[in-house]
Amino acid sequence: MPVVIRLMRAGAKKRPFYRMVAADSRRQRDGRFLEILGHYNPIAQPFELVVHKDRVEEWLKKGAQPSEQAASLLRSLGMTLSRPSPSTKKAGPAAAKAPRKHAVPRKASARKVKAKAARKAVKSKAGAKAAAKA
Repeated sequence: MPVVIRLMRAGAKKRPFYRMVAADSRRQRDGRFLEILGHYNPIAQPFELVVHKDRVEEWLKKGAQPSEQAASLLRSLGMTLSRPSPSTKKAGPAAAKAPRKHAVPRKASARKVKAKAARKAVKSKAGAKAAAKA
């Protein structure tokens, strides 16, 4: 279960108020969460930000990833956030599209194979005509 630290909107219309929560990344923004870690009120002058630093640090140690806005707010409190560097992740498009464990090779129908061959023939004729004109 990938955990994220993000802001959950509360408050009335045109009066936003946000809770900082640890939640499953697959859940809705305002849906079920694991724990409330603080709150942020952008309407107050100056803005109000209350965070339980010890709980946030504990979630970060467990591997929770803060959202962009949550990370920005945590940095404003002086917390250091370490994200995994891009070099540690799998690189390249081949890594992104790893073959599935039980993938079955797809078979094209005879009609599709015939249509593809016809398109290829038309394309090669057009290329030959363009080369002849030049």
